[in-house]
Amino acid sequence: MNFTPYVTGAIAQQKPYEPSYMDPVYDITDNIGAFDENGNPMGDGILDNPGAILFRKETRTGQKDNYNLGVGFSVTWSKPMDENLQSLCKEAAAAQIELNNQIISSKRLEFELARLRNCGNLAKDGIQFHPRSPYYKICADVLINNPPGHKHPHNHAISSEPSAEPESHSPGRAEHLGGPLQTQPLPLSP
Repeated sequence: MNFTPYVTGAIAQQKPYEPSYMDPVYDITDNIGAFDENGNPMGDGILDNPGAILFRKETRTGQKDNYNLGVGFSVTWSKPMDENLQSLCKEAAAAQIELNNQIISSKRLEFELARLRNCGNLAKDGIQFHPRSPYYKICADVLINNPPGHKHPHNHAISSEPSAEPESHSPGRAEHLGGPLQTQPLPLSP
């Protein structure tokens, strides 16, 4: 279904605008040229003063501007004749969308694995961004569980024999902290 509102307008004008004009009134008298049976002058069917203007009268032209404004809406409803074709089209569109989403997911996985690999290799080599760098967060979530020289998993031996009682120290006494520290100057290197 389509719903379409519309507004249309039109203006028609004539230029130059003349509301009236002076219309000439011609002399149409025919009083002479012939005589009746009594000898009186009479008209002969020919104007006495052809083309003579008696006066001019104002005549309206009827000229006016036309304005037109139309406001409304139109509604169109259509029903497909072949609903099977429409359902096939919807299925094809859904399959294409699913395929596009799978391609995007695959590309995202490739990107994340490449980021993990590169960040891990750089971290093993001791290379990283400064924590204040805007790029620090790129590798911030990468963990190295097996750094070089470290065997994973590894075990520690824990003795099952009871150990000797540790000395108890009273935290508030200075003599339990040990003697004063001895410092020696370091030899200068040439």
